[in-house]
Amino acid sequence: MSAPAFLHLSGSVVLDDTTTLPEVWVVDGRFTFTPPAARPGQRIETLTGTVVPGLVDVHSHIGLDAAGATSMATAIEQARADRDTGVLLIRDAGSPLDTAELATRADLPTIIRCGRHLARPKRYIRNYAEELEHPGDLPAALAAQARRGDGWTKIVADWIDRDRGDLAPLWSPTDLRAAVAGAHAAGARVTAHTFATEAIDALLDAGIDCLEHCTGMTPAQMDRAAAAGVPVTATLLQVGQFAAIAAAGAERFPAFAARMTAMHAARYDQVLALHRAGVQILVGTDAGGTIAHGQIAAECAELVTAGISPAEVVGLASYRARAFLGAPAIAEGAPADAVVYARDPRLDIAALREPLAVILGGTRQQ
Repeated sequence: MSAPAFLHLSGSVVLDDTTTLPEVWVVDGRFTFTPPAARPGQRIETLTGTVVPGLVDVHSHIGLDAAGATSMATAIEQARADRDTGVLLIRDAGSPLDTAELATRADLPTIIRCGRHLARPKRYIRNYAEELEHPGDLPAALAAQARRGDGWTKIVADWIDRDRGDLAPLWSPTDLRAAVAGAHAAGARVTAHTFATEAIDALLDAGIDCLEHCTGMTPAQMDRAAAAGVPVTATLLQVGQFAAIAAAGAERFPAFAARMTAMHAARYDQVLALHRAGVQILVGTDAGGTIAHGQIAAECAELVTAGISPAEVVGLASYRARAFLGAPAIAEGAPADAVVYARDPRLDIAALREPLAVILGGTRQQ
C-alpha cells in the first residue's frame, strides 16, 4: 500500500452518466477538483486511466458461507477479496455473523449491514436465517433486525414449500405490511428475497424498498416496481445456478424443478425486460453462500450478456448504486474511493477484471 498526501488521477474521471473530467486530486484522503498547493518534500503519485467511483456490491454476504456463519477472520478475508476487485461499498444482504467491528477497519470496504435474514422453519437454507415459528412475529423481528443493522433489513419472501412441492410465499400480506411499516418507523429500509411470482404483489403493496432476484416478476409487476421506484438486484451469477438446483430436486419436487429450469432459461430476457421497463437494476453477486467473493466483474459481464450496454453497467455498479444507498461518488470533499483502469470498462466490460489501482479512503490498496 502507498498513501501519499497528494494523489493525482488523470485521464477520464467518470462522475456520472454525462460528466467526465480530465483529472481529480486526492488530498488527505478526500477528492478535490482544485490542484493542491505544493508542500515541502511532498511526494505526488500520478495514475492515468479511466477513473470510476468505487464499485458497489449491493447483494453480498460478509460472514456467511455454505454452512452458515463464518469466523471473523474469514469475514475479513471475504471483504478483502471484494476490495481487491474494486468493490469499496457493500450492502450486506443478510448474515448470521455480526460484522459491526469491520467498520473500524480502514483497509476494508464500507459495509452496510442488513442484520439477519428472516424466514420460517424449514423454509430457507439451514443456519442462514432467524427462523420465526409464528409468522405474526415478523413485524417485531424485523424491527429488532433494523436495530442490529445499518439502515437495511431483509425478508425471505418465498422458498420451496415441501408439502406443495413448489415455491410459495412465507408471509401473509397483513404481516408484510405491518413488518415493512415497522421497519420504516425504525428508520430502516427493507429488501426481500423473491424467486416466485406469487410473492411480489404483496411485497409491493407493503411498500418494500428493494427486491432481490425477481426471477418470477411478470411484465405487469415490472411496471408496478418501476412506477414505485423499487429497484431489483439481478444476481445473475446466482440465477445461473438454477439449472443445477432444479436437477438436484427434480425427483422429489418436479413442479419446483420445472419452474427453476424455466427461470434459468429466461434469466437474460428477464433482466433485459426489467431494464427496459424502467426498473433500476442493482449489481449484486450474492457472494458468501455458494458463490465466492470477488466476483463483481463476472456479475457485470453477465448483465452485458443480458443486453445492457457496458457503459450502463458501469454506472449501475458504481455511481448509480452509490446514489441509491446514499453514498457519495467522486465529488468535492468526498472520501477518495475509486478504481483506476488502464482500459475503459465503459467500452469493454472485461476491463473490470484488471484494475490498475484500487484506492480506498485515499490509500492505494494495489
